[in-house]
This record gives sequence, structure tokens and C-alpha cells, in this order.
Amino acid sequence: MEPLKSGTEAFGAQLPSIPEPPPGPVSRRLAGELARYESPNVTYLAEDFPVFWEEARGANVRDVDGNVFVDLTAAFAVAGAGHGHPRIVEAVQRQAGRLLHGMGDVHPPAIKAELLRALAEVAPGGLTRSVLANSGAEAVEAALKTAAIATGKPRVLAFHGGYHGLTYGALAVSGREDFRSPFAAQLMNNAVFAPYPYACRSPFGREPEAVGAATLRYVEHLLDTPGTASEGIGAILVEAVQGRGGDVVPPAGFLPGLRRICDERGMLLIVDEIYTGFGRTGRWFACEHTGVVPDLMTVGKALTGGFPFAACIGTDAAMEAWPRSRGEAIHTSTFLGNPVGCAAALASIAVLRDERLVERSAELGGRMIERLRAMTADHPRVAEVRGLGMMIGLEMVRDRETREPAPELSGRVVVEGLRRGLLLLGGGLYGNVLSLSPPFVITEEQVDFALATLAGILEGIR
Repeated sequence: MEPLKSGTEAFGAQLPSIPEPPPGPVSRRLAGELARYESPNVTYLAEDFPVFWEEARGANVRDVDGNVFVDLTAAFAVAGAGHGHPRIVEAVQRQAGRLLHGMGDVHPPAIKAELLRALAEVAPGGLTRSVLANSGAEAVEAALKTAAIATGKPRVLAFHGGYHGLTYGALAVSGREDFRSPFAAQLMNNAVFAPYPYACRSPFGREPEAVGAATLRYVEHLLDTPGTASEGIGAILVEAVQGRGGDVVPPAGFLPGLRRICDERGMLLIVDEIYTGFGRTGRWFACEHTGVVPDLMTVGKALTGGFPFAACIGTDAAMEAWPRSRGEAIHTSTFLGNPVGCAAALASIAVLRDERLVERSAELGGRMIERLRAMTADHPRVAEVRGLGMMIGLEMVRDRETREPAPELSGRVVVEGLRRGLLLLGGGLYGNVLSLSPPFVITEEQVDFALATLAGILEGIR
């Protein structure tokens, strides 16, 4: 990896270079190809969006027209260790040349055992047994199955705004009606939803701890109410910090309160750390901020730094509920424990630890949050800057008092950022949150440039 220093000598630590106003002619041509051959639902195509990536290193992305951007997304928070980290790339290349595919539940690749041990060592204490998966949604479904087997109860309590994936099992427990409604008739009725403690726009007020306490009371009310709403619930599923829901950080007492509720009622606590895990919030896992250890934890995204791979990690007590395999596993997949994914995960974990990138996420991310709050303190269109580590959200509104969401403003910032060399991502339930999740290796100079550029863009939408 290039050293974390000031300067623009090496690709990965450069400031933007935009020779061709984006999207350039090659990106526009490729957009036409997608329009012809891809399902129209997948990629958003417009006159001013997107650009097509060709190469990425560190915190830089180069598009097909030769433009170099500073990436404030880490490609959906995946590239925590930076794009194309040499140690991860080398591990993938070496493993691919040795063993590209194994028989994960019949004749496993040797590296699978090594990774399972590494996950047990890095996860919060007590989480020692894993089910490997190919995507975050698969990991969530493994957790749901584990909870059903362990408790004998098939249903879960989940949260509005929660995002756990778009396969049918994961979608059924995701609290996003925009994703659910087209398929509602096909989804299982196995989830009851409670509000997430989103103090910026909560019906329980705007004082975080009061919102958290009221939310916990509401959860207990749902669980105590006789009838179909509470019947058969054996687990609570929650994001430690909501990601696609708008980078919503819950009050400090919220996760401990859910842990207490589960303990008192013999339920399992499932914490989704697919977005937050492996350093994104300044700790290895976001639940560590409050000392909560769940019964089951799902991880993905930054686990490998770029290779499709995920896991559900659980306690011995939860995982021992699964029956012993007698030659035919009742939960598996062809690519379970793929050796290249195992190699990428092992390398990524080692890089995060050896280069102290989790600590860097906490330190540099904390300074970014402070600076963003200072520069938007009197901005009439920014209701809140929130976050932990390098998981940061700016809530864009039409008015700070009413806090009416302004998705058109966040969209303008994303597009203008692209023109000025910044890769930004919009998010949130209403599409009005600027979601910043840069690679942990972003340099101080790149951060200075990005925040100054963002300040200029925000000044133009007062």
C-alpha cells in the first residue's frame, strides 16, 4: 500500500483530475449498452449519471474516460482497506492459481478452516461458530434459520428502515416498503416491525435517549400484546447502525435494552453488521461501542475488501441447535466457503489489524464528523450530521424546523460532487441523506479537499 502521506504522486493518494466532464463519452456509450442489454431496474441512467469505473486504488477511482475521483463511498463501504490493496490482491491471485473452487460441505478447502478460526478470534467474545455465505442477504437468511431452529419460533421482530437484503427471506424482514411492496404478495408473514430510534425524525421526540427508551417500551408492548402480532417471535433482528436507512446511530442504551429484552424472554438477538462490521464505525464491530454481544451476527462487505463473501457468526449455544450433517447439509450452497473468498477475507482481516485501519477509521472519521458539523452548523438545509468512525450521514431537508426531507438537494450534491471529482452516495428512507463511507486509507489531503469541495457545493444550495 502507498504510505498515508500528503502528495499526489501515487494513484490511490491523488486529488481529483477531471480531463473529461463526467459522464464522458465512453461512459455515455456504455450507458447505452446497459440500456440495451440490462434489466431497466438495475442501473440508474441519466444524462448526468453514472460514470463507469475502470481502475481503483486506495481512495481513488479512475473511470473509462480517464477521470480520477476521490471516493467517499468505498463502493458501498466494501473497500475499507482501500481499493485494490496489494496484500488482498496478491492473496486472491495466489489462491486462484492454487485452488479456485472447492467442495465446501463435502471436501472443504483447507483454507476454510483457517478463516473460520480467524472469524472466531476477531468477533466479539462468545461468537465462535460460523455459517459462511456468498452475500449479506444469504448470511441474514442463515441467521433467520438458526434462530428458528434454536428457539422453535419462526418469526422475528425487526425495524422500520432496516435493510437486510433483497432475496425473499431477507426482504421479508427488511423494513423498507419501497423494496417490499412490489413483492408483498409473495413474502412470508414472519416479521413484526417496530420503529428504529431515529431521533432526527422520530414520533417520540428529538432527544436521543428519550427516543431510545420510548422505542424499547414500544418493542416490549408489541411482544406483550396477545394475538398474531406477537405470536411465534423468537428473535429480534437489528442493524447496529442503520446503513441504507440513513446512517442512523441509535442511542447508547438501545442495543443493551434489546439484549435485556431478549434475555428476559428467551429470545435470540441478531445484529446485522454487514455494513458496519470490520472497522466502519471505528470499532471492529459497531455493537462493541456498547459492549453488547449478540447471539448471532451477520457480516459481509468489508470482510474481504471486494470479493463476494459473507458469514453468520454465532454462539455455541445458538449454532449447536443445528443437527449434525449426515452427508446432506440442510443449509448450504455450491460456493459455500469458496477458497478465493476465504483468502481475501484472511488478507483483509490481517491488513485491518496490521495497519491499524480500524483505529484510523475512529480517529480520522471523528475529525471528519466534527468538521462537517462545524461547517453546517447554521446551514438551513442540513438538519443533522451524525455518524461513528467513517460512517457518516448528512440529513438534507427543506427546512430545519419542519425537517421535511429534501431528496432533490442530496441528488444535486451527488451530481455536482461527481463533476468536481468526488464520488458520493445518497441514501436514507426518503433519499435525502448524503452517506459518506470513505476507505480508511484516505489521506489527510484528500479529506481536506473533499470537505472543502463539499462545503462549496452546500453553500450553493442554501
